[in-house]
Amino acid sequence: MLDELRELWRFRELLLTLVERELRIRYKNSVLGFMWSLLNPLLTMGAMYVVFRYFLGNQTPSFSAYVFAAYLPYMFFQLALMDSSQSVLAALPVVKKVYFPREVLPLASVLSNFIHFLLALTVFFAFLLAVWMRHPDRTPFQPSLVYLPFLLIIHLALTTGLALFISAMNTFFEDVKYMVGVTLYIMFFFCPVMYFSEQVRYANAVPAKYSDLVYTLYHLNPVAMICTAFRKVLVAPVDPKIGDRVLPYLPLDVPLLLVASAISFLVLIGGYAVFNRMKWRFVERP
Repeated sequence: MLDELRELWRFRELLLTLVERELRIRYKNSVLGFMWSLLNPLLTMGAMYVVFRYFLGNQTPSFSAYVFAAYLPYMFFQLALMDSSQSVLAALPVVKKVYFPREVLPLASVLSNFIHFLLALTVFFAFLLAVWMRHPDRTPFQPSLVYLPFLLIIHLALTTGLALFISAMNTFFEDVKYMVGVTLYIMFFFCPVMYFSEQVRYANAVPAKYSDLVYTLYHLNPVAMICTAFRKVLVAPVDPKIGDRVLPYLPLDVPLLLVASAISFLVLIGGYAVFNRMKWRFVERP
């Protein structure tokens, strides 16, 4: 694997060129171009605020910020996997004629989506700043923000490992991209994006003696744990208010986050190993 990494470093300029191309073609022929990277999260934030505040009557303070803090990392995860699943297959004519490290194809898809994710985070921070200007008594930026780079690295590692694995498998089995699409759709409901992880811990349907076990099992899904961690790092602590119930705020579970980190880096190593084993067979694909 070290030899593959050295070869990848040698072709780093090609990778950067592909990332730049991905960024350019996404909004090719659109009037606003790159501005859509900023407008999309802004419009999503506005829609969430109206729906949850006025239609659903959710009175949890800063609820739209809580949703947005988990929605952005999940959208990066989803878009990066869907884009990378087709990356090798779409470039197959070139792959059969020209030598270059094949992993630059899915990596370019992941990195271009990661840049869009970082841009969306700047919109999120602008939103927090606007809230602070309107309510100076609330401090929107938490000391826990120092953990944000660590979270970004974990999330990027997990997404990259899965992207490498999925892009290699989809080159030979095109059902993979449909399986990924369905899995991501279902997983969205099993991650704390549109609801609080506290609702899992204090769910009425779960007997009290099993609530800790259910909460732990739920967060062994690294995507769920990463979404929870982004939410707790980016937004000030608040007790969720669901109907007439006020649920106690749960702090970030560091041991569970460390488990998610270990899984993410194992997925990265495993995904790259599988990709390297399969990449020289890509030219045999009819």
